[in-house]
Amino acid sequence: MTVDVTGTLAQTIHPAFQLVRQHHVEALDISVSQYKHKVTGAVHYHLATEHDENVFLVAFRTQPMDSKGEAHILEHTVLCGSEKFPVRDPFFLMIRRSLNTFMNAFTAADWTAYPFATQNKKDFQNLLEVYMDAAFAANLNPLDFAQEGIRIELENDQPVYKGVVFNEMKGAMSAPSDQLYHQLAHHLFPKTTYHYNSGGDPKDIPDLSYDELLAFYRSHYHPSNAVFMTFGNQSAYDLQEQFEQLALNKFSQGETLHSVAEQRLAAPIEVTESYAVDAEDLKDKTYHLLSWLLPQASDIKLRLGMRLVEGILLEDSASPLRHYLETCGYAQSTGPIMGVDDSNYEMTFYCGIQGSNPEHAATFKQGVFNILEQVAAKPVDAKMVDAILHQIELHQREINGDGTPYGLSLILNGLSSAIHHCDPIDVWDVDAAIAQVKLELQDPMWISNLIQTQLLDNPHRVQLTLVPDANKSAVEAAAEAERLSQIGAALTEADKDKINQQTAALKQRQETVDDLDLLPKVGLEDIPADLAIVQGQLREILCNNVDTALNLYHAGTNGIYYQQVLIELPDALVQSPYFNLLPILVGEVGAGEYDYLELQQLQTAVSGGLGMGASLRSQVNDKDQISAWLTLTTKSLTQKLDAIQMLKTAFEQMRFDEKDRIIELLQQRKTRWAARISGAGHSYAMQIASRDMSALARRDFHNTGLGALNWLSDLVEQIEKDDQAYDALINELKMLHRALLQAPKQFLLVCEEQQSEQLIEEIQKVWYKLQLDRTAVKVTEVEQVESQADQAWLIQANVQFCASAYAAVDVSHVDTPALMVLGGYLRNGFLHSAIREKGGAYGGGASYDGNACAFRFYSYRDPRLAETFNDFEASIDWLMNTEQHAYQLEESILGLVSGMDKPGSPAGEAISACYAFLHGRTPAFRKDLRERLLQVSLDDIKRVAKRYLIDQKPVRAVVAPVSKKDTLLQLGFEIKQVK
Repeated sequence: MTVDVTGTLAQTIHPAFQLVRQHHVEALDISVSQYKHKVTGAVHYHLATEHDENVFLVAFRTQPMDSKGEAHILEHTVLCGSEKFPVRDPFFLMIRRSLNTFMNAFTAADWTAYPFATQNKKDFQNLLEVYMDAAFAANLNPLDFAQEGIRIELENDQPVYKGVVFNEMKGAMSAPSDQLYHQLAHHLFPKTTYHYNSGGDPKDIPDLSYDELLAFYRSHYHPSNAVFMTFGNQSAYDLQEQFEQLALNKFSQGETLHSVAEQRLAAPIEVTESYAVDAEDLKDKTYHLLSWLLPQASDIKLRLGMRLVEGILLEDSASPLRHYLETCGYAQSTGPIMGVDDSNYEMTFYCGIQGSNPEHAATFKQGVFNILEQVAAKPVDAKMVDAILHQIELHQREINGDGTPYGLSLILNGLSSAIHHCDPIDVWDVDAAIAQVKLELQDPMWISNLIQTQLLDNPHRVQLTLVPDANKSAVEAAAEAERLSQIGAALTEADKDKINQQTAALKQRQETVDDLDLLPKVGLEDIPADLAIVQGQLREILCNNVDTALNLYHAGTNGIYYQQVLIELPDALVQSPYFNLLPILVGEVGAGEYDYLELQQLQTAVSGGLGMGASLRSQVNDKDQISAWLTLTTKSLTQKLDAIQMLKTAFEQMRFDEKDRIIELLQQRKTRWAARISGAGHSYAMQIASRDMSALARRDFHNTGLGALNWLSDLVEQIEKDDQAYDALINELKMLHRALLQAPKQFLLVCEEQQSEQLIEEIQKVWYKLQLDRTAVKVTEVEQVESQADQAWLIQANVQFCASAYAAVDVSHVDTPALMVLGGYLRNGFLHSAIREKGGAYGGGASYDGNACAFRFYSYRDPRLAETFNDFEASIDWLMNTEQHAYQLEESILGLVSGMDKPGSPAGEAISACYAFLHGRTPAFRKDLRERLLQVSLDDIKRVAKRYLIDQKPVRAVVAPVSKKDTLLQLGFEIKQVK
């Protein structure tokens, strides 16, 4: 292991820093060292480990006292050029000139962070130089503020608002869950920074001035107000030498911001607010939420105690408060905000429901308090406490990293504590806190008393009723239009000239070619020669007297095993819309002798949960065929083998007799699905546009697209009212279940080597005999209505998501590598500037999709429509008819290869390798594709553009606000609407 202390401390501690403490976290096998910069007081936490993926993050305490969005807009503009790198867009340029595994920036409620990760040492150095200069020596050009934040331009001589963050937040704040949180925070936090929307409220963003942005930067972006966190196998000394030379030696002591406690409410309050719904029927669209402000998160014993309270009340469907909320009868689902939030200076606790009506507010509050009083009145069952402690240990031990890099996940877990001048080591190493809690648990009433004091007797409580308002979107749009009208009426000719001059200056800046030699880079020569793919072993077990493959992977899983059952899916099951309902039920309904409440309790006690899902890919050499596997999954600590039996029981003996529970689960699925649409509009738009370009694309459009949500909504309505419809559904599900039991199977096990034989033996014992009904299965086919038209789907939103798709080839085709490179090439060279910088969308690009077998353009949170589709077309013209450069090709290839080479968690890499092999993406296939990518030329991408894009008619799709219906009709779109 790499550690900071080798030899004497004097030799290993950088002279500009002092060592505060060191601590080894046994459960994570990581050595944490805390340092303080002697001059500025900047804090550095280094997490030393053997990982090759090194992570850097610098964060600042940012505490806006309004909702103008200065923290968020500053996050954008800081990355638009700095003293040492005076180019217009170093952040996006470095994404293209890097082998990074992660690059981004985040604005939270009271901090702003700039993280990156990479496995390449040269790349790390390059990115570190750019990030340090951006953070501590940003140029903050007023034209970048206009582009990224907010500006006024004249269209037809009338003022309009433009700006990337302005449009991003219009999109973000169209989601009911975001409106719910921010309207609640407004009341729960009357005085502190959390009262405001740090991302910016679209109504307030136009009030932000450039001078205010500069003032916020000067008062917040100083080393004295910064926290550095690093993870990996580099030494803290070497990192600190870079911190010192690149930035810190230029600063003296500055101001350090401290969080303050909220002004406490003398008595609970009840408020009603509204959110926008573009629908006539407002029934069953109200949210009810109760929230409490708790003590400071720095009290680690209380923090863990409240995590236990959350677990006892809400962990699973058998937990008393969750059970009440799920079965209350006046709501469709639990709310989107639930449990303890310990990320702010003071903790909060939430519980709520959605899909209700306003008149149930009093019943909701009384019902919640009845449960709290019942639980607080007696000792909590010790078995329940042990089950929650098991979940905490499992979460603590698990090495993730399949989305966010593992090191960054750890850093983000501890960042809030460091920002608030607390100890993040308490978060990374919970063993000491658990020991304290276990002493408290000797008092059987300790958790009950926490519920009494922190919830029942706590006067700082807000009850929010969030009701739908069918006119709110129109009212807000009218208010913005009136404001702009007043601005327009007051504009003098001199004012208009000034606006037009800024517009012209911004356009000129956007079109200025940057001197790329100012930025560091890695090149194709820095790419590792080979693609690292985890290798497994093929073992066998007997299942119903049949030799059955068991795919075994040894990995450093920190005492956790991952066990899965892989079931080959016949096409009839894959195509059935009912097939998508089964995964909702596994582990959530009863099985065998257990009803669903008992099964939920057992899952929490012995596993990390049970799951069912589908792994679907297009066949590598035939886009009209689907490679399909069903996956049954569980994970647990190696000393808890019961999870293996529980997975089999939940699948094999799944019960279909719990009618109320099944309807409840389908209702929850419908409600939560509808609430998430606006955050993934670009994905739906691309799915719609490419819906007929492969067998899998057709299947996914009909079974997982927006039309499938409408189908599910109709189904839920039918089975609630019609017993025959419900019985027909259950018969269909039973038929599918029987087919799955009959289908060929394989097994997957990922664990540490010393545990594998014991686990294989247990899997063999559990799955030796499987109960089968070998009656022939006939799955009902559902007729799908086909349409070749350009489609627009209307949702609750304030911005658009646009897509165009062109039919392409399967992944084994000789042209596939060039199509892959073409996507990044068009994004980097044309689309980013046209759609984001000039068009004001939050994002946009193009890519080849190997499952849809399509080449797709897209935009995300886009204020435009027709202009964006014109930009898609113009990017092709730009490629074919303007001078191109070798570096652009290299940048696109670098981006693809860094994605291919990106590491996952030890278990995640093993699971991905197994799935890839099952779908025909063998190691040889994957390595060959990578090698062919490296050989793509500019002539190749022009050739495939000419073959697949030029003179071909794309299919267009839009996911858009209801208010855009008439415009979309004029543009020739077939109109659909989410119910």
